[in-house]
Amino acid sequence: MAASPAAAAALLVLLALAAAGGVAADGSDHRYKHGEPVPLYANKVGPFHNPSETYRYFDLPFCSPEKVKEKSEALGEVLNGDRLVDAPYKLDFHIDVESKSVCSKQLTTDDVVKFRNAVAKDYYFQMYYDDLPLWGFIGKVEKGGKADPSEWKYYLYRHIIFDILYNNDRVIEINVHTDQSALVDLTEDKETNVEFLYSVKWKETPTPFEKRMEKYSSSSNLPHHLEVHWFSIINSCVTVLLLTGFLATILMRVLKNDFVKLKKNLNACVPDLRVLYAHDEEAADDQEESGWKYIHGDVFRFPKNKSLFSAALGTGTQLFALTTFIFLLALVGVFYPYNRGALFTALVVIYALTSGIAGYIATSFYCQLEGTNWVRNLLLTGCLFCGPLFLTFCFLNTVAIAYSATAALPFGTICVIVLIWTLVTFPLLVLGGIAGKNSKSEFQAPCRTTKYPREIPPLPWYRRTVPQMAMAGFLPFSAIYIELYYIFASVWGHRIYTIYSILFIVFIILLIVTAFITVALTYFQLAAEDHEWWWRSFLCGGSTGFFVYGYCLYYYYARSDMSGFMQTSFFFGYMACICYAFFLMLGMVGFRAALFFVRHIYKSIKCE
Repeated sequence: MAASPAAAAALLVLLALAAAGGVAADGSDHRYKHGEPVPLYANKVGPFHNPSETYRYFDLPFCSPEKVKEKSEALGEVLNGDRLVDAPYKLDFHIDVESKSVCSKQLTTDDVVKFRNAVAKDYYFQMYYDDLPLWGFIGKVEKGGKADPSEWKYYLYRHIIFDILYNNDRVIEINVHTDQSALVDLTEDKETNVEFLYSVKWKETPTPFEKRMEKYSSSSNLPHHLEVHWFSIINSCVTVLLLTGFLATILMRVLKNDFVKLKKNLNACVPDLRVLYAHDEEAADDQEESGWKYIHGDVFRFPKNKSLFSAALGTGTQLFALTTFIFLLALVGVFYPYNRGALFTALVVIYALTSGIAGYIATSFYCQLEGTNWVRNLLLTGCLFCGPLFLTFCFLNTVAIAYSATAALPFGTICVIVLIWTLVTFPLLVLGGIAGKNSKSEFQAPCRTTKYPREIPPLPWYRRTVPQMAMAGFLPFSAIYIELYYIFASVWGHRIYTIYSILFIVFIILLIVTAFITVALTYFQLAAEDHEWWWRSFLCGGSTGFFVYGYCLYYYYARSDMSGFMQTSFFFGYMACICYAFFLMLGMVGFRAALFFVRHIYKSIKCE
């Protein structure tokens, strides 16, 4: 396949990233001598319940140097909203510090208001010390049992205490807490003198350097959580078994009866089936019986809007390849906790390298459907997913700029992404399209298509597209429902998800259930003599994406504390893009399964 060079290149990138998986995010694997400086970077601050709404550390009036020194960051770190700068604290290796002054600062009224608003919104700060993340709240609110916010007290922490564990010459763990007795009252709008302090305490630990990241993933591996995950898998497996049993017993029995019935009718009317195919297919209208076997002259009639259909199929195949590669990365351990930007880097690079797959599949299938304007089809393929994603990004980036949040991408980063799309994604898409056009493969249909389409009989309401999509999406969604909460809590919260093997099993189950339910509904559609199954199978397969987006509404209002225009825009905007990707990917899976099934049963008819 022409897209194989792109896939091979993607695999090389995966292996390179995997090889770097054991190295810290900035490439450091440092050993330190006594008193040697250890890098400490302040990253960002923001409301605890709004993970997308983050700001630069020095946007709040903390002690800052005259010239803030920024750390150079990779593409994925910038996309993740990280903006690392040198922190104002000095944490040299194995040097204890007791209540050392960072600076004395005169907080103006505006500074007090900024800090108070931040404390009221539960602002937290994030830093990285030798690539280990640490967090802390900047203050607290004392309500004193009073319901009126005007009577609450607001306090700023001015003394931070760092507890650092080390093993020989390496940093193993760092924790931060605050001195509850060193508080600054921010309740009133008045100037205040503040002396910011910090302390450092070093302790030895037997934990080896290789296991220092296990602390951050230990919560995911607790027996209670593992029990829930395995319950999710068992629930999904039961769904698959029930669905498989349904298809094996009902469909195969019905199909067998159909074949026997058809053979009897043909023996009574035409001794040889080949004679029947030699006649005009319109003679089938004279049969008194009805069912899928009597629309063999229409079932392989090409769908309407075949350019859009082919583009959706190609884009869905690319997204499926992207998801597969991401799972491979996760399973080999690249996405360990707080490997800054690794996931975003992998998504951008692998999506660019797999664009040839989309071009090849879309153009090849479009030519099989006797399409002529393959260039337009290729452009449609390139814009089908990137177009909505680009429009969503433009809107959300504008919102982030208005909020002065770190989610706003710098102009240089936008230029890099545009260059990747221009120099890698688009050329590979075109190369894949040219290879697909030159493949000269023909659509394999076991039955000839009649000149004029049969009229579809009136269908009850529950056999129409929307009810069928609702039925098709419910079962796959129920198979992944439990696991969705943990994924959402990781992406849109502060939980850490590391059990990628279980997630991969759930993903496989999702594909199986989607394929099976689409095949079942396609059979019922054909049995009702509705031969327009192409788009229906794609829509039914992808309908799980609508259920996932419905779950987004439930999660936002019932399971999270997110609020504010920016956070709401980011949540529903980017989740719409993710669910749209799910729709295209699972739609492709549903159609491929239905196509295999339809070819099989009509090939069996011809062979009888």
